[in-house]
This record gives sequence, structure tokens and C-alpha cells, in this order.
Amino acid sequence: MAFSKVKIWGTMKTAILLGATGLTGGILLQKLLKNPAYEKVKLFSRSPVAVRDGKIEEHLIDMFRLDEYTELFEADEVFCCIGTTKSKTPDTDTYRKIDFGIPVAAAKLCKENGINTFLVISALGADANSSTFYNKIKGKMEEAVLSQNIKNTYIFQPSLIAGDREEKRFFENLAKNAFEILNFMMLGPLKKYRSIHPETIAKAMIIVAKQGHKKNSIESDEIKEIASSL
Repeated sequence: MAFSKVKIWGTMKTAILLGATGLTGGILLQKLLKNPAYEKVKLFSRSPVAVRDGKIEEHLIDMFRLDEYTELFEADEVFCCIGTTKSKTPDTDTYRKIDFGIPVAAAKLCKENGINTFLVISALGADANSSTFYNKIKGKMEEAVLSQNIKNTYIFQPSLIAGDREEKRFFENLAKNAFEILNFMMLGPLKKYRSIHPETIAKAMIIVAKQGHKKNSIESDEIKEIASSL
């Protein structure tokens, strides 16, 4: 019987987090650990996190073989913060395995194990028919995730994420600096293109996991509105 079906109403939750070693995932992990609604946070990753906490249950695995860990993949909610960049992963096949393969495998495990809440970070401009490789992969990932028909599926589509990463990304940093300058000029329909902080994304994901949202896809300006609602 699926884990989510045997939980007793009112008990604390278990979350699965994919991508805890990344920028947004790391912040989300800290928020989940501090949130009294969660009694356990299961991490699936290829490398360990530096955080030590009694709530953490860490599984170091080959993320490209996530589908082999069905029995471990049990929780109330799944947060997927997996993603890479062309500069970090120039090989297109590996890029596809990360940005498409891992989130879709996670969604399929949710469906198989009766996990009714799946939250995943995509990108603003994701489009399965796009001529841009990055946007196309994200768009195809979104389509594949939605095709699983998980009851509570939420796709977060942030604009450029502002924040310091351990690895240096020269051109991405240039873009971030430019966006910081241009942000105040982006008004009306352009507001969604303003850069967004990972703290904002993480906060919004937890709020949506608890309260739900009227739409499956949540664009960058809406993410900010949700995060500022509490």
C-alpha cells in the first residue's frame, strides 16, 4: 500500500527533496528542516550535503537510476530542484538526462507510490516546441510530468535566479548583474522577467505544498506574490 494512503490525518509530514546540494535546493532544505510540519526530509543525491540534522534521511545514489529506488521513494510531498546549465554540462545527452530524465523519473515514482504532491522547478520560457535547446528540454519535461496526472502537480517557472553559487559561471554572472540593473525598468507584463532570489522560490514552494494553487504552472512574478503572502 502506498505511503501517502496510510498516513494518519494530522501527523507531521515526510518530504523528499531532489537537488539539495544546489542553490535553491539548499535553501529549501534549511526551510524544511526548520518547519515543524515536517518530521523527516529524505534526500536523494549523488553527493552528501554539509548539513547534519536528525530530520535528514540521506540516500547517495546514481541519480540517473532513480527509478530503481521505488521502495525508498515514499513521502507525502516531493520537491524537485534538479537542474544544470549548458556551461556546466555541455554534453547535450547528459544535459537531457539531468533536466528531463531525473524530474520525469521522480514524477513517475510519485504516481507509482501514490504520492499526491509533486513540486518541480522549471524555467520561465519553457516550451516543448521552442527552437532553443534549454527551453525545449524544460518544456518537454513539463509535459511529461503533467502526463503523470499527479493530483497536486506544481511547476515553478522562475526567471534568472539571482544568488551566489560555489561554481563560477562567468556569463551567467554577467547576466545577473545586468538583470539587477534592469529589474526596476521591467513593469507591467515585463515584471515576470525580473530576476528572482532562490529564497523566494523556496518559500513559495513550501507555501504551495501546504495551501495548493489554482494553476499547475506558476510563473516568476506569481512565485514572488506567493512568497510575500505570508
